[in-house]
Amino acid sequence: MFNPEMSWAKRHLLDIQSLTKSEILTVLDTASVFKQVGQRAIKKVPALRGKTVVNLFVEPSTRTRVSFELAAQRLTADIVNFTTEASSFKKGETLKDTVRNLEALTADIIIIRHQSAGAAHFLSRFTKASVINAGDGAHSHPTQALLDLYTMREHKGDLKGKQVTILGDILFSRVARSSIWGLRKLGAQITLCGPPTLVPKSLESMGCRVTYDMQEALAQADIVSLLRIQHERQQQSMFPSLGEYSKFFGLNKERLKWVRPDALIMHPGPINRGVEIDSDIADSERSVILEQVTNGLAIRMAVLFLVNGGQHPQDLPACDLSVEA
Repeated sequence: MFNPEMSWAKRHLLDIQSLTKSEILTVLDTASVFKQVGQRAIKKVPALRGKTVVNLFVEPSTRTRVSFELAAQRLTADIVNFTTEASSFKKGETLKDTVRNLEALTADIIIIRHQSAGAAHFLSRFTKASVINAGDGAHSHPTQALLDLYTMREHKGDLKGKQVTILGDILFSRVARSSIWGLRKLGAQITLCGPPTLVPKSLESMGCRVTYDMQEALAQADIVSLLRIQHERQQQSMFPSLGEYSKFFGLNKERLKWVRPDALIMHPGPINRGVEIDSDIADSERSVILEQVTNGLAIRMAVLFLVNGGQHPQDLPACDLSVEA
């Protein structure tokens, strides 16, 4: 059941920090309804019929781009996939001019991934279209955080008081920053662990506990979220080698013994097998990594629906969700 006090009035989704707890829960509850659509024989609803969605991916992506594309298709939107290699960026056109041209072509929703922090916020200031941040530099990745929260809540219920350990490259991770904000708003307790060069003590200012002791970090965790090393955002190597990282901070069979039997193992992907996680663990029943991918589709359907003006899926005509149209 939906809480009648929950609502959504935002035209954009730019980050998690600016969302209230109620808004986060609205996205999660809306996604629960849209997840049911993916279990039908015909996986479409006409919630965005007649709307144009642009995937503006200036930075490479696989899961996020495909997930947004499928989400828009399932909502019956018209979709334009924009890539830097086949665009006027190569001729020197600015991001602002590109988006204004897309808007002139009646784009209703622009999904942007960009290597520069703040790109989505920048675009939202001058476009009439709704802007969804699909990742901007090391700053924010709101839909990834939302799908992770959704997956956690599916398995663990209310996250208030739950112990969540985030392990890996925190310093350069937009996923970590977004997840920390979301988890704090839902009342979880957060522990950060990894090499000191990637998990500085200054991160405690975000309301987290920082430790460099793997056993301590893993022992009480209800949820363990692993992160890959963000080589593309590091100006210099932050540790001697990948082998060195794996030796001290990789999750292997021996360290898995420190983890509670009912703890979730999560990873936003892409996975570097044998570095932050062993293949046997990534593919085990304790891992919910592929569930995260599935849930990402439902979350992105929910976000597209909400920024387009929807409040809850039950606002749609009854036939939209009850009949396979």
